[in-house]
Formats: sequence, C-alpha cells, structure tokens
Amino acid sequence: YKEAVMSNEWNKKLQFPTGEVIKLHNPKLMMHFPDWNSAASEQSKPWTMKRGVEQTCGDIFLGEPVKVDHLVFMVHGIGPACDIRFRSIIQCVNDFRNTSLSLLQTHFKKAVDEQKIGRVEFLPVNWYCMLHGDATGVDEDIRKITLPSISRLRHFTNQTLLDLFFYNSPTYCQTIVDTVANEMNQLLSVFQQRNPDFHGGISVAGHSLGSLILFDILTNQATSNQKEHSTSEPTARRDCCSCSKETSLEQALKVHGLSEFLSVLEKEKLDLESLVMCSDAELKELGIPLGPRKKMLSLGRELAGVQEQMGEPAVRPVPEKTSQARERVGGGEDSQRPLSTSSVTSVSYEQFDVGIGQVSVNYPRIGFEPAIFFAFGSPIGMFLTVRGLKRIDPNYTFPTCKRFFNIYHPVSEETDGSCPLQEEMEQVKIGMLNGGHRIDYVLQEKPIESFNEYLFALQSHLCYWESEDTALLILKEVYQTLGVTLEQVQH
Repeated sequence: YKEAVMSNEWNKKLQFPTGEVIKLHNPKLMMHFPDWNSAASEQSKPWTMKRGVEQTCGDIFLGEPVKVDHLVFMVHGIGPACDIRFRSIIQCVNDFRNTSLSLLQTHFKKAVDEQKIGRVEFLPVNWYCMLHGDATGVDEDIRKITLPSISRLRHFTNQTLLDLFFYNSPTYCQTIVDTVANEMNQLLSVFQQRNPDFHGGISVAGHSLGSLILFDILTNQATSNQKEHSTSEPTARRDCCSCSKETSLEQALKVHGLSEFLSVLEKEKLDLESLVMCSDAELKELGIPLGPRKKMLSLGRELAGVQEQMGEPAVRPVPEKTSQARERVGGGEDSQRPLSTSSVTSVSYEQFDVGIGQVSVNYPRIGFEPAIFFAFGSPIGMFLTVRGLKRIDPNYTFPTCKRFFNIYHPVSEETDGSCPLQEEMEQVKIGMLNGGHRIDYVLQEKPIESFNEYLFALQSHLCYWESEDTALLILKEVYQTLGVTLEQVQH
C-alpha cells in the first residue's frame, strides 16, 4: 500500500501463497478475495475496506461501554463454521456481542442511563483449529483414507461430522478438552491484564458439541475442599508418583488419607498393581464408601499414568460387562458401561454414582468457577443416553457451577431436553442442576418453520448466534445475579 501511494500506481493485485488475493484499487478502496483460485461458483463474497466515511450506510458505531459487568466464554460446536452463513466463531460472537449491546439499550435502558450497569463481554473459544492443525495431523490421516468420489460431500463430512467421532476417541477428546480449558484460562488471564478493575462474574456458553465439552469439563472440576486437600500434601503426592515402583500399598494409602482401608485390601491380597486394575464396582463390593473409592480410583489413574511415562505398559481396569449381559448372568448394579477394549487403551465411560458417563481422559482444571452454564442446541441428553445412562441423578450438581440453562429450538435436529418428559406436569422433578429451578427453555418457532420441519432443521440448529431471545435470556440471568431486573418494553 505504501509503495502504491508513493508511486501513485493502483489497480495492483497482490497474491499470497495461501491463495488469497488483495486488490488495491485506489487510496480509499481495497478488496480482499479469500479464495481467488476457487471456481467462480465456489468463491465467497470478497471483503471490502474503505477509508473515510463517504458513501457509508447507517450510523457509525460510537463504541462499547468501558465497564464490563460479566464475562462469558462461548464454545462452538462441530466444524469450522458456526452458522448458516458459514461464519467463524469469532464473527458469530462479534454479532452476538452487538446484539446484546442493542438489547441493553431497550430492555435495561433505565439501568444503563443511571450507569448502574455497563455491558457483558462475550469471548470466543476456538478448539477446531487446534484439533485440525498440523500438531495432530488428523486431517492428513483422514485425507489418505477418503475416497475421491462425491468429493464435496466427503470434504464436508470430514470437516464437520467427524468431530463427533473425534470427541468419542480418548486421544482426540484429550486434545479437545485441553484446548478448551487452556484457551479459557489464557483468555481470562489476558482479559484481566487489560481490565485490572474487572471483578465481575464469569459464565460459559456452548453450542452443540461445545455444550457437551463444557458439560464434561465442569463435571470433573474440583470443589474448594478438594483443591485444599490436593494442595496440602503436594510433595507427598509427587514423591508417591515419582517412586511408584518402590512405594508400598501402605505408604500410598497413607499419603491419600486411606490408611483405615489397608486391612480390607490386604485381606483380598491386593497390592498397588492390582489396585490399579480395580473398578468402582469391585471396590464397592468390598464395602468401601463413595469418597474413599474415588480417592482409590484417582490413585490408580495416577499410578497408571506414571507407568506410561516410565515406558511401562499401563495396567488399567478391565472393562465390565454391559448391563444387558449382567442381567443375563444375574449381575448387580450398572456402575460402568464400557465402549470397547483395545490392546493400546481401555476406552470406557465412567458413570460414577451420580450417573454421569464420560470418556476416560484426564479432564483439565479451569481457573475460575462459572456462575452460569448456558447450553444452546445441546446434544447432552443424546450423548448421555448413548453412554448408557437412562437418567441423571436428581441430586447431581456441577462441583463449581450452580446454575445451568438448556436453550433449544423445537425443530433442531441435534437438540435434546435435559430432563425426561412426564405425562403429568405435577410429577416433573426438575433436579438440582439449576439449583432446583427450571432448566429447559424453548425458542419461539417462526410460523414459516412449522410448514416444513425438515427444511428448517439445519437452520434452526444454527439460529442461536443471531437469536435475540437467546441473548436476552443470558442478559436477564446474568444481571439478575447483580440485582438488576429486566424492564418491560413498551410497544
């Protein structure tokens, strides 16, 4: 651009190795073609940058309020595009942020005018780029086994639907949950550095598969008491893991505060190696309570991880039979539902005693306790059913997040209600996921959508990013925690 200005030579075309082209028409007009080498029918609309305010349509945006009352991390679902216009998570969140600012002026006008509130900041969390980047090499591996026929359909499938399968693989599930947690922690750190006066709450929102990712991460967060316990004896834990081959069962149990169960385990001739192979159901049969069982299972996972780091084959619990198989042989409770066994990794879904099934990976910790968890078009109910769960324990709550809202469109093809339907409304038991309050919220169906549910199924699943109702519900619940109520708009 500088060379063009100095030489006064315009209508230049700059081509980049990525296939992108930028055309410099004149000092005030520049056009960016992201897919110049594609066929004309496949090219997207170019981006235009104009200098100056001449021929600008609409009012110029005056800026956002400086004060941030609340922070919301938004996690996308499958594929690189988030809505029907094939926009990225960053573009969709930018629009969602602008929608929320407009709603503040109409539905919280008095509080805004009195400067009681500022705004809610929405930040995008992108895990797709990390999963499909060069680090994993998964795209190249998939490309090698993809048939050349119907290439566009196969390319679309590889970019989107395969993410569902990746999340059910322990290897790639680990990459996904680590990326989401690390991204949120890093964004929070940068945000706090740039906004040192921010002392508001933090919430999370997930669309489609993104809501399931957040659900699994939040289910595996440690409570304040667990964090204090884990930090009270860090040296002893490290010593236990670093010399696991030489550590005795008695020493390991003592480090974890489980010495009282030594006699029970010794009676069954159990040592550290065999303890690693024990499942929750087997420990329960020994009469060990829930809390100590969780500590023993955690100890077993630590020891298995140390064995892998030392280059030894890790001995893991043998997956149990499914409930149907146990019923045929007169089995007991359904405490674990295995997916498959492998000579490399034992892939199982842990249900725990609260009835939450998850892929057996190491779920990372996030550096904050979310105030609210919003799920848009969420397949959580479907995935939990596939994992072998018929219901969530009514008393179950997230360890660090006390409020949960499930927002869905009535004709969305991926959405499931979080609670089972009952014939009589009086018999509905909400459960404690949202502190005993209502969980499910249904968006208003447009009249035209009722004519053909199949035609609008995909559009309805991607509508949340442009939905004023969704944004308004988030603002309503967020500001309710600050004592600010929604105003009735006069039409």
